[in-house]
Amino acid sequence: MKRREFLAAAAVAGTSLWLPGAVRAESEPAAHGAGATGYDNLLILIELKGGNDGLNTVVPFADPLYSSYRANIGVRRDQAIQLDERTALHPSLAPLLPMWRAQQLAIVQGVTYPQPNLSHFRSIEIWDTASRSDQYLREGWLTRAFASVPVPRGFAADGLVLGSAEMGPMANGARAIALVNPAQFARASRLVTPVSLKERNPALAHILDVENDIVHAADDLRPRPGQYALKTAFPPGAFGSSIKTAMQALASNDTAQGKPVPGRGVAVIRLTLNGFDTHQNQPGRHADLLRQFSAGMVALRDALGELGRWDRTMIVTYAEFGRRVRENQSQGTDHGTASVHFVAGGRVAGGLYGQAPQLARLDGNGNLPVGVDFREIYATVLGPWWGLDAQTVLQGRFQPLPILRA
Repeated sequence: MKRREFLAAAAVAGTSLWLPGAVRAESEPAAHGAGATGYDNLLILIELKGGNDGLNTVVPFADPLYSSYRANIGVRRDQAIQLDERTALHPSLAPLLPMWRAQQLAIVQGVTYPQPNLSHFRSIEIWDTASRSDQYLREGWLTRAFASVPVPRGFAADGLVLGSAEMGPMANGARAIALVNPAQFARASRLVTPVSLKERNPALAHILDVENDIVHAADDLRPRPGQYALKTAFPPGAFGSSIKTAMQALASNDTAQGKPVPGRGVAVIRLTLNGFDTHQNQPGRHADLLRQFSAGMVALRDALGELGRWDRTMIVTYAEFGRRVRENQSQGTDHGTASVHFVAGGRVAGGLYGQAPQLARLDGNGNLPVGVDFREIYATVLGPWWGLDAQTVLQGRFQPLPILRA
């Protein structure tokens, strides 16, 4: 098969591979055991694309200003799931309650950044690159992390991306695979013969190395006879399908007989749930999105538990921004600033973190103030979770959040 034919087949399979260069640096295998750091600690990022409405996700029901600002779209107090004397969950998030009660779900409120930008494209670029609002960086924050300490070569790739063709935080340098169907990807890649010819042309040599890496990554992801068959029930729909694909790929590469094999798999999985730009008719749309999200979170917990990975996984949500506090005239909400984000996993110290919505302290545009800089969440991943130098990667000092058990 010629290169152009393989690329066409890969496109049909929904697959792409991005590499920083022909040569990958070696690194020591990650440490293992309770409380250990390193890339054997899996990160799962879930992008809530479009900007999730934090106030209707985690509801400040005790503040009378909430019902005043949201007379039509607000979550009714008798329907919300009360967490404490002032905070409740949207009823669609009821499936998360077992995780909450097990203290394995952290809710971080007031997450944004100084001088927030309310453009979808620019704001997600800021989140993806971990930049200031007035700073333009080329590489994703995970790309910089993997450049500082490379993922061991035994891993199939640095990361796996599903539900989006964009590399996001792994843009411009990370060794990441965008994958829709691992079996179809494997079938396409098996038609390609690895090339050992050493080319003098550096550009062509790089292309050949990319092709070889595609072949090897596909082989790592290919289902094998006797592979552990997941018993987890995955939810329907595109988001549930992405989760199922991710967990199947993890099982094929990262486990033997249902038990984790250190030093294999990927360091990051990124999933995307689309549809959160709820300018119109928000109540029904938002309820359905949160149902999909909570069902997906339960499936992730169950599958990772089966694979022996729950204690070595941290799930983190992110989005470009939140929504405006005051409802609009179309039964929706417009682009806002601070929102709420979830962190889950077997070593997560569950509870409420950050700053509860300050509805009496809105800025001149009717938006919430900064409670937690999103880079504090990234610093938690880089430092306590992976053992990296967060200050170097994030180009600034950000205090990790106390949301991980030792």
